[in-house]
Amino acid sequence: MDTAAPASVQIQMGQAASRGLVFRPIQATDQEFLFRVYASTRQEEMAVLDWDAASKEAFLRMQFNAQHQYYSQQFGQAAFWVIEKDGCPVGRLYLDQNDAELRVIDIALLPEYRGRGWGTALLKDVIAAAQQHDRPVRIHVERFNPAMKLYERLGFRVLEDKGVYFFMEWAPGPKSSS
Repeated sequence: MDTAAPASVQIQMGQAASRGLVFRPIQATDQEFLFRVYASTRQEEMAVLDWDAASKEAFLRMQFNAQHQYYSQQFGQAAFWVIEKDGCPVGRLYLDQNDAELRVIDIALLPEYRGRGWGTALLKDVIAAAQQHDRPVRIHVERFNPAMKLYERLGFRVLEDKGVYFFMEWAPGPKSSS
């Protein structure tokens, strides 16, 4: 399945599609689902706070809304996708691209869908497109994100330590001649 990104690079969703994953643009009706995905990425952090459930949810909604607004303003030409499996939304992928890079703004799956190789497949598809067009893939990753091992395994390296986040890059290698 080909999914066109807004800039010049076509992302061939071959590995992800072979696992039954489908990508569609987010819609206004997806906001509650997107909030659930966002909140799921903050579960461990929220678990240590001595707040009641309503306070945690209010805080997370405020943070989600701020993040969503920021992404929309800063990356207006990006592809904002819901990831689906068998018609069921399972995650989100926000991808921006320009002449210099492919930027994974955000990638997240609901907890019950993690650890199945889906994130690996998706990132390999993004990397393949970047390799074909001789562009790096860049992403900000929280320092203690369990997916850090995945990024390192796929060849991402830390470009800059930004405190809470690492700014990471996968860079294309030299093209081989046949």
